[in-house]
This record gives sequence, structure tokens and C-alpha cells, in this order.
Amino acid sequence: MTDRSTTTHKPPVYLKALTLRDVSDITAIKEDIKKHMIVILRVTPLAQKDVEELRKVVEDLYAYAQSIGGDIARLGEERIVLTPPGVKVWRGAYDLK
Repeated sequence: MTDRSTTTHKPPVYLKALTLRDVSDITAIKEDIKKHMIVILRVTPLAQKDVEELRKVVEDLYAYAQSIGGDIARLGEERIVLTPPGVKVWRGAYDLK
């Protein structure tokens, strides 16, 4: 039996789903990850407007995720997921280290 008075509670990790419509959305996305949120981004609207701009945004978010110890992965054709430090995306049997 655990003594609840000595148990430390971790703050919850939230999952947030957003639509990436413009490059200006990046700042808010980075802030959400800093707040320890998992972010699922629907990228189709930006991809339909400007594929090159989407590529730059994804590269920026990838570099940011790597720099803070987070993770980023594609979820099908329309979405990407970004995770805060301590949360990794499982990519298959060989990913568990």
C-alpha cells in the first residue's frame, strides 16, 4: 500500500489537436510543447496553399523538437505529432531502447 502523502504527483500531459494554416502558428505550437503538451497538427490546409512553406515549417518544428529532447513523427498523409521531452513516438519493434 502506498502512502499518498509522500507520493509526488506529476502534472498531466495534455494532447492538443490543431490545424496548421499559416507559418505564424509555429510560435503557439512551440509554446504548447513547452507546456508539456503533445500536439497533433493537421497540415493539409498549409500543404494546399504552399508545399514549400510547409516543408520549411516542418523542418523548423523538427529542429525545435530535437533541441528540447522531444519527438516528431508523421501520422499518415495529413498529420504530424510533436511531443515534449520525455515522450517518444514508437516507430516499431526496433525503436524500444
